[in-house]
Amino acid sequence: MDFAFDARTEELRAKLLAFMDEYVYPAEAVAEEQRAALASPWDTPAVVEELKAEARRQGLWNLFLPDSEHGAGLTNLQYAPLAEITGRSPQLAPTATNCAAPDTGNMEVLAQFGDEQQKKQWLEPLLAGEIRSAFAMTEPEVASSDATNITTHIERATDGTAEYVITGRKWYISGAMNPDCKIFIVMGKTDPDGADIRRQQSMVLVPRDTPGVTVKRAMQVFGYEDHYHGGHAEVIFDHARVPVTNLIGEEGGGFAIAQARLGPGRIHHCMRLIGMAERAIELMCRRAVSRTAFGKALAQQGVVHNWIADARVTVEQLRLLVLKTAWLMDTVGNRGAHAEIQAIKIATPRAVVDIIDRAIQLHGAGGVSQDFPLAELYAGARTLMIADGPDEVHQRSLARRELKKYL
Repeated sequence: MDFAFDARTEELRAKLLAFMDEYVYPAEAVAEEQRAALASPWDTPAVVEELKAEARRQGLWNLFLPDSEHGAGLTNLQYAPLAEITGRSPQLAPTATNCAAPDTGNMEVLAQFGDEQQKKQWLEPLLAGEIRSAFAMTEPEVASSDATNITTHIERATDGTAEYVITGRKWYISGAMNPDCKIFIVMGKTDPDGADIRRQQSMVLVPRDTPGVTVKRAMQVFGYEDHYHGGHAEVIFDHARVPVTNLIGEEGGGFAIAQARLGPGRIHHCMRLIGMAERAIELMCRRAVSRTAFGKALAQQGVVHNWIADARVTVEQLRLLVLKTAWLMDTVGNRGAHAEIQAIKIATPRAVVDIIDRAIQLHGAGGVSQDFPLAELYAGARTLMIADGPDEVHQRSLARRELKKYL
């Protein structure tokens, strides 16, 4: 396993690091000022569009897509260090480079499973950054960590029209509050009584302006509304009707498509989490050398030494595991890297939460304030212990895989 960066990765890393320093970090405060003056908190600050235009001009665009026809054509191993860099400013950098979830996963689904019309109508404007999208799977009434529980119905119309009728309630649908979110990929059951519980689900494209679709409210995450992310909405589908041609793939293929979508999504989250941890370590160190308590700098306190040293060791371990996983995905495929994908999904969020927590502690009251990004970083990292399958689901599966060796 050789994790050394190749020439293209080095070139893109240098460009992206310069872009972050020159444009992204200075834009963080500007975006907050502009957002406060917007008519709607869900509108996009002008500086975000400026960042997108500059990123596209510099070729820092759609870096996540390995498909060279639609994206940058990078391998997972090449993309990993780039995603880490964008993770240092998770509210702005992924959006600026058109590498923000849930659009990334939705573009991957459309590129891999969409037909030519679906690609033309929805994938192309997503790739261009002209619209946003949402992925509607999670439901409030069931444990959605088990996708077979989903209760949303996608039924063939009985009036002779070639349409699906969609009825259900979803929540924490990321990106749905953004007015630029024009399309939902909705997962529901087309065959709720089917013998194979993993063939009951399908995915359909539902335009936001479809009659019967109501974006009811924004859901908070630890009190945050994730405005730059497009929020997390509760969405009602009340007999919403779409053409049967809006089906993605085949009926009964929804579960398999979801698994294909979530694999890359999980590693992308872990890559960005390492960037979040690096930002927290940087803030921790800057705080430690600039503050004095009980007659000496925080940087001279033994407990602070322990926190910083432990954080550095943890990040280096996590990075190696993520790079190994990326390398396996490139060489043996997502299925061959399944155990490692689960391992990083378990290990990375919990470790990064701990690092950010220590950084918050070192900042005192400032750590929980809006004057530093730490509280928001903590909320985002902690949420990823639930998102894309809670840790316990992955632990259960990984343990079973280990136990098989002894049974």
